Amino acid sequence: MRADDPAIFDAVVIGAGFGGLGAAVALAERGARVALVESLTYPGGCASTFRRGGYRFESGATLFSGLAPGQLFGDWIARHHLDVTVDWLDPLVELRTPDLHLEVGRDRDAFLARLAALPGAPAPQIKGFFAYQRRIADTLWSVFEDPAMLPPLSASTLLRHVARIPRYAALLPLLGRPLTAVLARFGLEGFAPLRQYLDGLCQITVQCSAAEAEAPFALATMDYYWRGTGHVRGGIGNLAEALLGAVRTLGGEVRLASRVKAITPIGGGHQVDTRTGPLHARHVIANLLPADLQSLLDPGYGRVPRLAGLGAQVATGWSAVMLYLVARAPEGASPGPHHLEIVQDPGQPLTLGNHLFVSISGAADEGRAPAGHRTITVSTHVPLEAHRGLSKDAQAEYFAGIQAKMREGLARFAPEWTAGVVHAMTASPRTFQRFTGRAAGAVGGIPRRRGLGQYLTAFPRAILPGLWMVGDTVFPGQSTLATAIGGTRVAAAVAADLGLGAAALAPRRVPI
Repeated sequence: MRADDPAIFDAVVIGAGFGGLGAAVALAERGARVALVESLTYPGGCASTFRRGGYRFESGATLFSGLAPGQLFGDWIARHHLDVTVDWLDPLVELRTPDLHLEVGRDRDAFLARLAALPGAPAPQIKGFFAYQRRIADTLWSVFEDPAMLPPLSASTLLRHVARIPRYAALLPLLGRPLTAVLARFGLEGFAPLRQYLDGLCQITVQCSAAEAEAPFALATMDYYWRGTGHVRGGIGNLAEALLGAVRTLGGEVRLASRVKAITPIGGGHQVDTRTGPLHARHVIANLLPADLQSLLDPGYGRVPRLAGLGAQVATGWSAVMLYLVARAPEGASPGPHHLEIVQDPGQPLTLGNHLFVSISGAADEGRAPAGHRTITVSTHVPLEAHRGLSKDAQAEYFAGIQAKMREGLARFAPEWTAGVVHAMTASPRTFQRFTGRAAGAVGGIPRRRGLGQYLTAFPRAILPGLWMVGDTVFPGQSTLATAIGGTRVAAAVAADLGLGAAALAPRRVPI
């Protein structure tokens, strides 16, 4: 091929989930020639907004952070003049259990006051625990929110890290320990409302219970609600579409509905065969699950042990069973979006319909539902291994039972919304796979269960020369913001190999 052939790129990004979007935007900002290919007709992956039956639903029920000025998405929205409106919610989420109705608002101190005012609450211990948690979270978020602080590191960044060594030292006693060990240190292991709150929060952030969660990760994600968390008006897919537009504006090529068939080594780089034709690139960045990436690799690459290892860890995680509903807004409902977290029995695992996360659209979310109605996305975790090997009929019966339990929970804990349901659609992991492109409907990546092995992937490194992974399977993973940050980290490593400098428009750092 000629050097100026339009099918030759510095990097090809496979998958327009937020990990792939983050990598593509960051590389295009640096002047790299980028192609972004996606098998679906819309971007966003697990964090997308899809249309069915005249309604628009969020693929997954969740909240999104990093939207404030000075944070990654907030910076991109401002820098690239993206047509994205963020609604700041209050409360952000309501936790509903048989014994507890707890609102989590934008004011951290007000939330702590509500916790401390609950019957039997040990207020001094709560205050001490959250003060400690905040110190740990501030240390970790100051790194995660500034991609320049993550590898690959410049000399100036190394000096900044050296100056923080005393702060980092406070993390050492936490390594390899569960969050419940920190609760015990403050005498809070028996305070049921806090444990219920933390179990639910850990399940939707680090993908496991407080008793399993690696403490530094869990303590950091406890700050999730107060780190630029909001609602993208119209659906998170609007942000994904806007970032796709930014890639195009920066000179990148975008190919939707372009399934990748194979990746083949060629001339010091890679050939990516897609439904819309082959692409050549020095680097390939895959926003894919490990098994999916391995299945695309030409036999010339051989078996990649690291992909096999990551795939085995993913298999210990979750798929999603969903309900997609349309309901009349109850009389007196506020016009804003709502997010509910429901635990039917706090004494049982927060899976299989016992734990629900519910995202309800707002009145201003035009195009989501008819006037006076809202779309509702409801999700629950299902172990990936639980339904593998079942026959089609057995799977249908298994998922139908979970969905029946989900409906029972909604009717019991959110009757104001279920009373007005006018349209319902169910989704099994197989359906979720169709909406998001995720094999087996996998969600959440690798659970951050306690263990020092969680830190082995902290530094971005290629799977093979010129072949990289991004997404919720690789560090820092697990949230839309984290996957996008991971994409920027890989982009920085690729840009360094290509001899490109920092982004032409450096991020604006504004204190939050």
